[in-house]
Amino acid sequence: MPINLQIALWGVVIVLITGTLIIWLKRVFRPSASDHELGLRMRSWWMMAGLFILAIAVNRTLGVLFFVLVSFLALKEYLSIIPTRSADKRVLLWAYLAIPLQYLWVWLGWYGMFIIFIPVYMFLLMPLRMLIEGETQGFLKAAGTLHWGLMTTVFLLSHAAYLLALPNQVNPAAGSAGILLFLVFLTQFNDIMQYVWGKLLGSIKVIPKVSPNKTLGGLLGGIVTTTMLSWLLAPYLTPLVGWEPLAAGVLIGLAGFVGDVSISAVKRDLGIKDTGNLIPGHGGILDRVDSLTYTAPLFFHFVYYLHY
Repeated sequence: MPINLQIALWGVVIVLITGTLIIWLKRVFRPSASDHELGLRMRSWWMMAGLFILAIAVNRTLGVLFFVLVSFLALKEYLSIIPTRSADKRVLLWAYLAIPLQYLWVWLGWYGMFIIFIPVYMFLLMPLRMLIEGETQGFLKAAGTLHWGLMTTVFLLSHAAYLLALPNQVNPAAGSAGILLFLVFLTQFNDIMQYVWGKLLGSIKVIPKVSPNKTLGGLLGGIVTTTMLSWLLAPYLTPLVGWEPLAAGVLIGLAGFVGDVSISAVKRDLGIKDTGNLIPGHGGILDRVDSLTYTAPLFFHFVYYLHY
């Protein structure tokens, strides 16, 4: 494992330890009703970060399997909150079967099939399976809803896993796992900083009808701090040079915001607060990977076309 990647992974652990210590000190010296939720959130961060670090530290296969699990849980959660027809049960099986196939192309590094399998072949095959059932009532809505979910929870997230299939030689500083760590860490950091800046400078609402808590101060503050961190970390974890780390920071900051509010729009449409309760203190798996659904494909293609 490249030394830069080892240092970065230990850095994540130190950040978690620091956060845990801060929450403990707050609970001791300034207790409040929010302490329980903060504790739940931190325990969940330890669980999520621990699994992620283990997956990318061992080998590419385990890293890809980690995202297979994430996509499976995300699709399962999505299908549990959307209305489905009884006629679509067999179509749902096809959707689940698409997960191992999509990640097989990732593991093989077969870019051509990876990039068209769900957007083209599953787009054609799923409505065909629905037609065989012969149920036309609600056909258009069902086809669009199911394919959007498959695109979001599997295709878009699989771009993060495909970073592991990129040649390590192009990024000798930290290998392909370093690029993935860079993406995931900055995406989560951007979420946190947009929340923090929103609390500090939260006066102008960005899209109040979709997400009333999102403010212009939070958006811009998150983008600026994420871009600064990208500029600092990129030389150690990625092959990005010159202007590229700054562009990557802006891209992740803006895309993360759009991914977040896109899932917020889905929840508002369905009249729910969280997509699930799988992750204590955070809600569902979709609540945690919403930003990554946008940052992963955009950052992947940004890096891929610049350096691969």
